Amino acid sequence: MTSRADEPAGATAGTSDKPLSEAELQKLEAKLDPEMSFRPLLPATAWLVAGLLLTLSFFHYYTAGFGLLPETTHRGIHMAFVIGLIFLVFPAFRRKDHTVAPATAVAPFGIGLLDWAAAIAAVTTSLYVPWVFHDLQFRVGNPLPMDWIMGSILIVVLLEACRRSVGAALPIIAVVLMAYAMLGRYLPGILNHAGNDWKGVVNHLYLTSQGIYGVALGVVATYVFHYVLFGVLATRIGLGRFFIDLATAVAGRYAGGPAKVSIFASGLFGMISGSSIANTVTVGSLTIPMMIRIGYPRHFAAAVESTAATGGQITPPIMGAAAFLMVEFLGLSYQTIALAAIVPAFMHFFGVFCQVHFEAKKLGMRGLTSDELPVVADVLRTGWPTSIPLFVLLLVLFSGFTPYLAAFWGITACIVIGLTERNATVAVAFLAAIVAAVFLDQLTEPLGLGLIIAATIAVSVWGVARAKDSKALLADIADAFVLGAKYAISVGAAAATVGIIVGIVTLTGVGFKLSGIVTGAATSLAQLTSYVVPVSIFSAHGLALFYTLIMTAIVCILLGTGVPTTATYIIMVTVAAPALAIMKVEPIVAHFFVFYYGVLADITPPVALAAYAGASMAGADPFKTGNTAFRLGMAKALVPFVFVYSPAMLLVTKGFTWPEFFETTTGCLVGIVMLAAALTGFGLAHMKSWERLLLFVASVLVITPSRSLTIIGLLLSTPVLARQYLARPTSPAPAPAPAM
Repeated sequence: MTSRADEPAGATAGTSDKPLSEAELQKLEAKLDPEMSFRPLLPATAWLVAGLLLTLSFFHYYTAGFGLLPETTHRGIHMAFVIGLIFLVFPAFRRKDHTVAPATAVAPFGIGLLDWAAAIAAVTTSLYVPWVFHDLQFRVGNPLPMDWIMGSILIVVLLEACRRSVGAALPIIAVVLMAYAMLGRYLPGILNHAGNDWKGVVNHLYLTSQGIYGVALGVVATYVFHYVLFGVLATRIGLGRFFIDLATAVAGRYAGGPAKVSIFASGLFGMISGSSIANTVTVGSLTIPMMIRIGYPRHFAAAVESTAATGGQITPPIMGAAAFLMVEFLGLSYQTIALAAIVPAFMHFFGVFCQVHFEAKKLGMRGLTSDELPVVADVLRTGWPTSIPLFVLLLVLFSGFTPYLAAFWGITACIVIGLTERNATVAVAFLAAIVAAVFLDQLTEPLGLGLIIAATIAVSVWGVARAKDSKALLADIADAFVLGAKYAISVGAAAATVGIIVGIVTLTGVGFKLSGIVTGAATSLAQLTSYVVPVSIFSAHGLALFYTLIMTAIVCILLGTGVPTTATYIIMVTVAAPALAIMKVEPIVAHFFVFYYGVLADITPPVALAAYAGASMAGADPFKTGNTAFRLGMAKALVPFVFVYSPAMLLVTKGFTWPEFFETTTGCLVGIVMLAAALTGFGLAHMKSWERLLLFVASVLVITPSRSLTIIGLLLSTPVLARQYLARPTSPAPAPAPAM
């Protein structure tokens, strides 16, 4: 076992053999994720902020179960809380010493007067539109002076709130586009437009539903907040740890066991967490030290965890915020979106698993010993009650109810399970009550709803009364509500800022202009390539689509390096989706394409946040970790191209057929195995350079949904497979000595 003295400088507490506590995990996550770098507060201020965060969580929890407010009112209240709280929670500039600012005349309660003024301005201007909504139809297009003044103030404070909580990239894009909206008449060529004055820009962004109060903010306020809160509560009652222990018990015994545990655990944990960094930190605090202990290089251990963790945003049933945005943009049910995501998500984890397996065989890795492994039966016996909230959520969601009602019952189940200290009888009874209410169609009726709520309150009171430390039990649930709101406010600010970007795109039509540029360039490249590539393999349209996808993917990755995944998705759907539509790509396929490449940015250098989080925990070189993570995630980079050319992989597209589905997925699976072997340099034996190169080319051809290219790829791989078979070890290699 590596001693602490042997670790490189910069190794963190996450590289020790001892799992991190909840407080240590939160501290590490705040250090690594800019969206969670909260300012330290004085006790009185901390109580005030906690009360506001708790109110925000209860507002969303109550409205999810008992009825949403009118659209504009609901969004306005959400934004007022979110932006106002950001000025109290996030400092204007990070304090390197992380000390608490003292209370002074210019900083009441340790927060500067400008921050208090900005918070008040944010609340006032956010609630102004709901206040005048009854008269809004007469003001759109002809705003009163007070309208555009209030709108101007909101735009300024919103951009600053987004800068503090998310970073400068997104506000800069918004400012540039607002300048474009006003100066378009002076621009040449295709970018020229009639131009707008500032009042017209504010009118469109502030008073219409195509700007700040648009779909992006609505989805966060209606769906995303609830699922962030559910994820925090589910983790707090022990569901995350249950998943990790279960994955360890099942996969830990095999070669390179901890790395395989990382993949399974991250996939399971990703079902309740849509954050790549949260997934990396939580699961990685246990798996990264185990991987290092059995001999994996530090950068590889960090890369495995971060790559697996990015799968959380694409893994049903919960996925990331972008999945809920698809529901609104495409007009499809969430069940359809989740179903479409199943096979591509599996391909991602399968690709990482194959590379990890070949790497373990190449290095002669051992699995975990029986002393290091939990027993499956013990894990299930003690942890299964924590899975009831997830079953409740899925049952309600896939029974045709709204996603926010499903989240309400999932959160309620978390509260009941938590307050009764994971009582098995209570867990079964609650699940049975929900099942009965769903099948009797009483879940939204006053009688059924009233009975379940009354029973829930009674059982919760009983659980608290019998607890040894009832105050700690209640405080833990309340803290989870506070933390859930804290995690969600940066998403709200980003969504509102993206509303500015979407508003400018609809106001100026720049999205269709950029799409015209992209498709025009792609068509020109296709014409040049057609002289080299036989028409029988790729048609002119197929080549043009290929180049359009390449350019879209590059922009997604570049944009994702400085902008959150959700914002990247919305921007690219607004700008790039029209280009893919011109190429006759089905809408759901186009949306999934940009979504996948937006997520890929989390492990793509130079700004690979998830990879850098893993590197920090492993004490590894961040850039080396990012490069390795991108290599491990190569399947995620190729699969979107596959489902564009063969939409059957998504299961729900038009013209779906099972033969096409099985042909596509089988070729993809075989190609991913070949690709993993080529990238690792090991299959049945160590590979020579020519083998790796030939197998890499062959794997890409096999992965493509073209039958002729797949056959060519299989033929190319034949000499490599034959040489590997002949070079395989004839007797089992001696097992390496167990780590001490």
